[in-house]
Amino acid sequence: MNELITHSAAELAAKLAAKEVSAVEVVQAHLDRIAEVDGEVNAFLHVNTEEALAVATEVDTARAAGGAEAGRLHGLAGVPIAIKDLIVTIGQPTTAGSAMLRGWMSPYDATVIQKIRAAKMPMLGKTNLDEFAMGSSTEHSAYGPTRNPWDLDRIPGGSGGGSAAAVAAYEAPLALGTDTGGSIRQPAAVTGSVGVKPTYGGVSRYGAIAMASSLDQIGPVSRTVLDSALLHEVIGGHDPADSTSLTDPVGALAEAARTGNVAGMRIGVVRELQGEGYDAGVQQRFDESLELLRGAGAEIVEVSCPNFKYALGAYYLIMPSEASSNLAKFDGVRYGLRVLPEDAPLTIERVMGASRAAGFGDEVKRRIILGTYALSAGYYDAYYGSAQKVRTLVQRDFDAAFAQADVLISPTAPTTAFKLGEKLDDPLAMYLNDVATIPANLAGVPGISVPGGLAGGLPVGIQFLAPAREDARLYRAGAALEKLLEDKWGGPLLAQAPVLGGVK
Repeated sequence: MNELITHSAAELAAKLAAKEVSAVEVVQAHLDRIAEVDGEVNAFLHVNTEEALAVATEVDTARAAGGAEAGRLHGLAGVPIAIKDLIVTIGQPTTAGSAMLRGWMSPYDATVIQKIRAAKMPMLGKTNLDEFAMGSSTEHSAYGPTRNPWDLDRIPGGSGGGSAAAVAAYEAPLALGTDTGGSIRQPAAVTGSVGVKPTYGGVSRYGAIAMASSLDQIGPVSRTVLDSALLHEVIGGHDPADSTSLTDPVGALAEAARTGNVAGMRIGVVRELQGEGYDAGVQQRFDESLELLRGAGAEIVEVSCPNFKYALGAYYLIMPSEASSNLAKFDGVRYGLRVLPEDAPLTIERVMGASRAAGFGDEVKRRIILGTYALSAGYYDAYYGSAQKVRTLVQRDFDAAFAQADVLISPTAPTTAFKLGEKLDDPLAMYLNDVATIPANLAGVPGISVPGGLAGGLPVGIQFLAPAREDARLYRAGAALEKLLEDKWGGPLLAQAPVLGGVK
């Protein structure tokens, strides 16, 4: 195995800038790793070999030329990245993990992809996901499940399990994901990686295939807090193409990650996001993290968010309702899969019905039906309207909690990675995996998951939440805990995997 794939993005950037290694060498090392292990992991749906090497060659040429051309290179130029296959890209298929979009080629780039291209970060390919981001395990992909690099018989989280698994398996140093109810943070937790959901509107959603527009957010996946901060600075910022985009500057996120100091910081422990329903091993790692933070000078306070207990129910009304509306465009008429009914008459309605029946999987159909029902005449106020009122109560709970604490902390997920197939027949049990991550999406606040140790030999995630627009606090707190734990372990959590990256 090539040692280059074990370096963080920040380390690779430094080596590239010092000309200790070429961008082509870095990209090829990761392409070789993908070829070696992805047959088992199934993190990638498409590998972008030719373009990735071409971009790497451009970076090497510019650095070799020196002068102004080299000076214009972004700090992460030449550092490769994987892209969740929900984010549209020119020149690569965008399938959303669905048969409905098998082989579909986008005519435009998402805003975040435009920024990745401008930074000359070679894109290694598109990663697997639950179909249209609907799931918590990456088992609901039309292209087969992704496997957790720590244990190939277990799930890598979802919906962005492909991005998290690629990073954890050393197939990519960085990845982009999307987070609607925890789809970046929960996969990060169960794979021992770092995942960030930025403040809603802090990163443009233009070009991300929408599931629930008021909840979706693109964010970084990495192996270190600093790497996520560096990528966040690349993709963040105002975008006039996104009507929900904030006008705030991105801020000095990498500086906050490098500071990593919690002395004097008030950290609020959310009473409702621990205890009953959380595995004993998860709770133990969480309690140990609190003690480390307290020892580093943080003030640990308990806060109560009583309406969080209703967040899961509200989310699973709001999200399917918005998904039902957003997925109406996939009708077999304009683009995507088209299935013609075998018998006459041939009408648009029958083509739409046949195409959607064949193109959507069970979980997508389940959520469309639920959402359509919640929005139907006579039920809108009782279901969708009531869920939006709960959303307001959750936002008020956050406001009250942040009046007492600078950041909040909880386990990212109540359990470690479960076995593939274990919860496929029990959707409600699957939905419970998002209990700790969903409140942030309902309120639009930022969250980060950092590796918190092992329980039963599997990774546990620790989640920090901050007020809207205060993403820098996440990086400061997350980096502090990361350092405290790595000092305790003697190195990164992934170094404790049975085999490097967990793949034999």
